[in-house]
Amino acid sequence: MWKKLLSVPIALAIAWTAPAQNIDVSTLPPRDSVQLTIYNSEDITLVRETRHVTVKQGDNVLQFSWANTLIDPSSLSLTFLERANDLELVDTVFPHGRPQALYWNVRSKFDGEAVVAISYFTSGITWTADYVGITSDDESSMTFDGYVTIANNSGDDYADASVRLVVGTINLVERIRDLASRGLVPPAAVLESESRMRDMPAPAAEAAKAVLADALMERKEKEIVKQGLSEYFIFTVPGEETIRNGHAKRMRLFEGTKVPVTTVYRYRPMEYGDQLVKLFLVRNDKSSTLGDSPLPDGAVRLFRRQPTGGLSVIAFVPTKYVPIGQEFEFNLGRDPQVIFERLATRTWRDDFWFKRGDQQKLYSPTKGDKVNDNDTVVGWNDHEARLERVRNYRGAPINVEFRFPISGDVTFVSSLDPTLFDFRTPDFKTTVKSGERKDLAYELVSRQGTNATQNAVKLEAAK
Repeated sequence: MWKKLLSVPIALAIAWTAPAQNIDVSTLPPRDSVQLTIYNSEDITLVRETRHVTVKQGDNVLQFSWANTLIDPSSLSLTFLERANDLELVDTVFPHGRPQALYWNVRSKFDGEAVVAISYFTSGITWTADYVGITSDDESSMTFDGYVTIANNSGDDYADASVRLVVGTINLVERIRDLASRGLVPPAAVLESESRMRDMPAPAAEAAKAVLADALMERKEKEIVKQGLSEYFIFTVPGEETIRNGHAKRMRLFEGTKVPVTTVYRYRPMEYGDQLVKLFLVRNDKSSTLGDSPLPDGAVRLFRRQPTGGLSVIAFVPTKYVPIGQEFEFNLGRDPQVIFERLATRTWRDDFWFKRGDQQKLYSPTKGDKVNDNDTVVGWNDHEARLERVRNYRGAPINVEFRFPISGDVTFVSSLDPTLFDFRTPDFKTTVKSGERKDLAYELVSRQGTNATQNAVKLEAAK
């Protein structure tokens, strides 16, 4: 009998006591159901399992062991799902000399079976998301499939588990892994069963309570279940999966969604470096057939469907967490069919101001003042005529956007219809036809010395 109990890392056994009799340990009750809710940001997983146990009228002892696992013993909780009025949890005992086991003392008013729910936090179960996008041959749309890979290093197997993934960040005072590895088990004493939820921030506790509120888990048709809780979001992976210790399993999160794609070329050195990059833009909203939930960060593999059949690789790119309604982008880097050059065509200076000795007055030749040889230059304007040149060798027109910061007191003079992204960053855009070379000309007037009054960019239409 004991060999059977020790053959699995987590053991739940039942014993009962009677006058003048030794404690008799029964066979290991198998799990009826198990649910994993994985909080990836803090490496904790809420486990909820149900089991049928046999009790006798009077005092019973339920034994739970978590040897060689990363279970947080302070989070263990026992509740009765059937005949709760006939069952009482008297106390919880952590036996001396067995640091990875506890006894639940249960008083029963009947002989027979009871269904109990056991919940606890464990560590070592993590998940990562990845996506596969396949664009149409004209890159106007893509099918977008989501997958999740769950890795189990918790020390225990979870067979036929319902899996939930929590998207969001929670903060705990102590990580569950630290509690388990340090062996922070209370001394041999009688303790009341309580959940770790009391130590969690309110939003995280809300999510955990929502999981615990379910009674017996039912088998359902495979579909994605998504539930929003405060700043957290819970994905339920379709169906039930066996998550074995020491293994990883990849499962589908959603499939076959066809979304519109916008292709744009951007020069934004603060975001993408000093280069013109090609981007696919997709919006996570219902009009794009997405938008039911935020998208976890992960890796994206992009392919293009060829007109003659088959796929060609576009790029492997990362994506960050994408809230509902937000646009997300795939940076494809430089496009060899689009050539970009930045050119300075002319520079000059004017509007000089001079200071004479200790006099407060400033002199300017442009104002008709006479300037002496020993006068000192104290202010002037630097002019720079520039071109942003784009050559498009693709078979279709492209949209190009520019946004770059300029330091100093500067006037941006152009006919490009620019706007200001912020106080020092002009923003403008254009369309370049197939086979066209387009030069976007502008002038920068930088006020220097006493001519400068503020660190900001002003926009001015070219005359």
